[in-house]
Formats: sequence, C-alpha cells, structure tokens
Amino acid sequence: MANTLFDPGREGFLLAEIAWGTGTIKCSLVRSYTLTASHKFLTDATGAGASLVATVTLGTKTGTSGHANAANPTFTAVGAGAACTSMLIYQSSAPAGGADLATSAQRLIGYIDNALNLPVTPNGGDITVGWATGTDKIFTL
Repeated sequence: MANTLFDPGREGFLLAEIAWGTGTIKCSLVRSYTLTASHKFLTDATGAGASLVATVTLGTKTGTSGHANAANPTFTAVGAGAACTSMLIYQSSAPAGGADLATSAQRLIGYIDNALNLPVTPNGGDITVGWATGTDKIFTL
C-alpha cells in the first residue's frame, strides 16, 4: 500500500470542514486495519477492525505550497504488543480549533504506512515516526 488521503478527507479540505492550520490534528499508530478510502470518520476505521495503539497531537504544522508537514510524532511509552503497520491522521477538533469533537465526528484525513520506523513493534519504549523528507512531506493537496 502507499500513503494516501481518504476521499472524504479530500472533500473536507475543499469544503473547509478540515482546518490543517487551526484544528487539532492527531495521529494514531494502528494495528489490524485495511485501508478503505471511503471511510470518513475515525469510528469508520475502528468499526472495520482498526486498533488505535497510541495517539499524539501533531505539532508545528505547515502547509507551504500545498505540502502538509508537521514535527515528527513521538508516541510515548507504547505498551508492548503486535506490530503497528500504519498510522491514521485525523482532525480531532472543530475547524476553528475548538474543543475536541465527539469520537464519531473525528474526521479522517490520511493513511500512512510508509514512513521512517513503520512498521514498528512496540516494546514499552518511545516510538518516533519520521515523515518523508522529500517534496510531498506528509501529503500534498
């Protein structure tokens, strides 16, 4: 598979329902998920078997020339278990940067399975995942 945006995520950017710069954007390490591009909300993914192992809020987000980027996420003290093969990126807050949305309304943005340190088998330590250093960074609109 390859890194990709969810179709409703693309739509969310076009309709200003996703705010990369001002919204709270989170990233979760995931087990047991097969990408379905039409999934819109985080609960669609978890309902299809995705197990969220660890979650961080992305910091230092940029969008220069349509290339989304952020600081590399570090997941702290991730409990030992089976391999995490991908990450889900999603908007956790309202577009204006308000309070976190209900879990059922957290808008999926991207599926990442190609990044530095993925896949990874947690062993109780910290896990830092590195975004692509080329032009596309996390993703490009």
